[in-house]
Amino acid sequence: MINGADTAWVLMSAALVLMMTPALAFFYGGLARRKNVLSIIMQCIIIMCVISLQWVLYGYSLAFGPDTGQGIIGSLAWFGLRGVGGQPNADYAATIPHQVFMIFQAMFAIITPALIIGAFAERIKFSAFLIFTLLWATLVYDPMAHWVWGTGGWLKKMGALDFAGGIVVHVISGVSALVMCILIGKRIGSDKQSYRPHNLPWTVLGAGILWFGWFGFNAGSALAANDLAANAFVTTNTATAAAGLTWALIEWWKHGTPTLLGTVTGAVAGMVAITPACGFVSPVNAIFIGAIASFLCFFAMTKIKTFFGYDDALDVFGVHGVGGIWGTFATGLFAEKAVNAAGADGLFFGGAHQFLVQVLLVGVAVTYAVIMSFILFKITDALVGVRVEKKDELIGLDLTQHNESAYTVLE
Repeated sequence: MINGADTAWVLMSAALVLMMTPALAFFYGGLARRKNVLSIIMQCIIIMCVISLQWVLYGYSLAFGPDTGQGIIGSLAWFGLRGVGGQPNADYAATIPHQVFMIFQAMFAIITPALIIGAFAERIKFSAFLIFTLLWATLVYDPMAHWVWGTGGWLKKMGALDFAGGIVVHVISGVSALVMCILIGKRIGSDKQSYRPHNLPWTVLGAGILWFGWFGFNAGSALAANDLAANAFVTTNTATAAAGLTWALIEWWKHGTPTLLGTVTGAVAGMVAITPACGFVSPVNAIFIGAIASFLCFFAMTKIKTFFGYDDALDVFGVHGVGGIWGTFATGLFAEKAVNAAGADGLFFGGAHQFLVQVLLVGVAVTYAVIMSFILFKITDALVGVRVEKKDELIGLDLTQHNESAYTVLE
């Protein structure tokens, strides 16, 4: 039976998650140089268009449609949303229309490839970006969503826990971002100077809206207006706060002053880390998950990135890859059936097996994302060439790719 409160909550959550992609455009846009800010925003907005259509036509059917028999991919039985209407699908959510579940999941499919943008920012052709994004959504995101969340998915049958997308969203996007930034190469001049955010208030605005939208992302994944949604809401806010404060304290200790950029970066790292765990852990344990996420992501961004010398322009791997991996492990440590009876007990509550399942989940996701992203990069490069010409990169992508400028100087 359809429940009006549940339906209203999931529809509102879908709207909140959609808002996260424009928020990401502000977050990333503020971090980029002024000559490339519109290219960042354009990439985010066009993803909303392209993936919305892909999801309706075949993406949803591949990710959540009837399994083809091996737990690998959904069939095309729901192509063009055939059979996806106003009645509930008990396999996913028994109290909301099937179409509401579909559109809620569409918003996850939209923002996941958008996260990768930050790694190759300021140096990718728009045509290459479009081709890679569509291929990646179809061949990486859709299968992974089916494995972990789809009825019959092989990782789901093994007991993998990912409440709102630690693996399906953050790990595969973060790892794919690392592959992309290595293959596309460093930005011109990045070895000689550090590029600073051109508009930090934009980044803070984006982070604030992301924090707001993340409640739909995580609490909406309960798919009902109930106690589980409340727990996910509270743990999300708690981990975010703990991570933001921890990052500020780390900077204060190491550099003598806390920074606004560091604080909002820590907050985002906390949101990422709590995402797979928010419906399985208590609010107090969410504090540990968020605080540890800041330590790990700070180390990745300041030590690992420097040591290996890759140019992850806006630190997608450092935040989403590392934060998502930690959050998935943390789910295997802190999960409690007392919080969610449909989940499992983690290692700290006697569930050693669940922790091993989470480790396997990370291993599978990282391996698959690395291999497929490498292949899709090479295909895209062979078709249109991935990187812009040197002169176009020096001028900036706003003018060379879109014939627009974010800022006009009045004479």
